[in-house]
Amino acid sequence: MRIAVIHDYADALRKTRAFPKLAGHEVVIYNDPYTDPARVVEQVKGFDILLLTQQRVNITRDILKQLPQLKFISQTGRNVSHLDVKACTELGIPVSAGGHEGKSPYTVTGELAWALILASLRHLPYEVEQLKQGHWHTTVGTRLHGSTLGIYSFGRIGSGVARVGRAFGMHVVCWGRESSLARAKEEGFEIAASREAFFENSDIVSLHILSNDATRGIITAADLARMKTTALLVNTSRAPIIEDGALVEALKKGRPGFAAIDVFEEEPVLGANHPLLKMKNVLCTPHLGYNEKISYEGVYAGGVEQILAYAAGAPVNVLNLEVLAKK
Repeated sequence: MRIAVIHDYADALRKTRAFPKLAGHEVVIYNDPYTDPARVVEQVKGFDILLLTQQRVNITRDILKQLPQLKFISQTGRNVSHLDVKACTELGIPVSAGGHEGKSPYTVTGELAWALILASLRHLPYEVEQLKQGHWHTTVGTRLHGSTLGIYSFGRIGSGVARVGRAFGMHVVCWGRESSLARAKEEGFEIAASREAFFENSDIVSLHILSNDATRGIITAADLARMKTTALLVNTSRAPIIEDGALVEALKKGRPGFAAIDVFEEEPVLGANHPLLKMKNVLCTPHLGYNEKISYEGVYAGGVEQILAYAAGAPVNVLNLEVLAKK
């Protein structure tokens, strides 16, 4: 079968143990980042199978209707918020979407959250560049010990970030849904007295909230306005969990004073075309949360296994089973 792999920015698939398993199939890998739907059609037209890397491009009904030869979509990971599964079903395209991470209490996304926190508080990007330009240090960093770390959503990632904060000697306070707070309390972490107190008293707020219709805009302009002028907001989750446009305006007003951001409303961000990239009080990274070698092994292992299962006539992790019933 002919397999198209799009948005593999770092050319990661061919370096994994899973790639050789596709021997015997025609595999074409595209590495270029883009947001133009026409490029999806251009790259996938004529292929039988589409392998999607995480949620890097929206696959809409209009795109799918222009791909009459497409027979199957393999999604790495369970998140299909970017994929019109209903349209796939109507067009007779099975979609397989399986998990790729184990039950570890800590993930590479949590590691990146700490990298952003440390880099921001110690002004690392700025000082590294200054040193390269022949200058010695000119900024003063902020210590972690004794400061208050706010964890919004004590899940698999948030809990790991909280434990590291505790190891640094920080005062860790949690907020989120009742189930999230119950888990935090079981581990001996403090629960904020209120939502307002959580944002008002935290020196660092790290967001670890799943992005869906229920959580869209859950972090509001009012929440941000309560933060300290010295506080740092860290988002390694998804951009839509923050009210549209609220973060840029809040940072302009100085509450919070700083932000470290790994996610954006529309990705990829090209040509430095985003207001956060132009702000001196913001550290931005290009969605690197899961961008790590071992993670890619898991990401693509699942995607490839789904392709092989489909090719063998026994598809797995199918979201729209009704399509198979019609075949």
